[in-house]
Amino acid sequence: MKVTMGTRPHNLPRPRGELSDAVLEVLRGVPGGPMPRFRSVDPYGEDLHLALHTCYELHYHGFAPVDSGWEWDPGLLALRASMEQELLCALRDDVPGGTDLDGELDQLLVTPPEPSGPSRYLRDEGEWWHMREYFVHRSIFHHKEADPYAWVIPRLRGQAKASLVAVEFDEFGGGRGERVHAQLYADLMAGAGLNDEYLHYLDLVPAPMLAVVNMMSLFGLHRSLRGALVGHFATVEITSPPAAQRLVDALERLDADPACVLFYREHVEADAVHEQVMRNDVIGTLIAREPELTESMVFGIQVTNLLEDRFADHVLGCWRAGRSSLRDSD
Repeated sequence: MKVTMGTRPHNLPRPRGELSDAVLEVLRGVPGGPMPRFRSVDPYGEDLHLALHTCYELHYHGFAPVDSGWEWDPGLLALRASMEQELLCALRDDVPGGTDLDGELDQLLVTPPEPSGPSRYLRDEGEWWHMREYFVHRSIFHHKEADPYAWVIPRLRGQAKASLVAVEFDEFGGGRGERVHAQLYADLMAGAGLNDEYLHYLDLVPAPMLAVVNMMSLFGLHRSLRGALVGHFATVEITSPPAAQRLVDALERLDADPACVLFYREHVEADAVHEQVMRNDVIGTLIAREPELTESMVFGIQVTNLLEDRFADHVLGCWRAGRSSLRDSD
């Protein structure tokens, strides 16, 4: 019998500053307790993103010692809202915004002659330890890969809803548990000799990747940001096939386990179809019905690119300096 990815609640992570320490301490108590006062912190820093990720995780699988009543505790939600505003203000300041949705989507289809991201590095010069580090980073994302998008389904209508559900159906394995993309990633982790448990490597993954995952949760949990979530989802589906193909090439060059290759080959094939569905059937029909969401979709696309670029800069900067891109395991 095939063993599936374990999703039992993970232990609470280690704090990364005063804010995350205060949040973790609160969660060890009973719901309804006093909340720490929020003080402004680096919107892209380790402290805020671990604190936010911890709060968001209560809406997913939670943490082993945490009372489930914390998920909707009014005090914790108010504290989380302060953290979200800190992040949203920074994101709005750091992207150009606008309403040129077609221009943004067209740009996503442009593949540079010489790509410069982690997938290019891994394909052309990466070693096996680089690849394993990349897997660890992405595990925080891929173990909940399609889950945040499910929150937008009840906020859509008509063809946009039907088409987004069709894409999600593929993400969730087309009705086959062993083909769920999160499970395929767990198989990839096991094939690479890594721990495949949900959030196992949370303490090692730095803020740039936590920010990408927090963005997904932020957009998914707020109806007012549903356009941004659709823009983010479309960005992932449109840009995934070329990067996935480079990772297939890298893994074949490194003679990796077939389970590692399978995950990325699946994304080469599936996301090439999803690209057209997202652009024409989801975005096209949604904008026809709710044109006021145009600016929000542009925001979602631009923020996705911003945070992915920050992640790439962090990883490649470390690798080119000959050091690990992960946090110190101690």
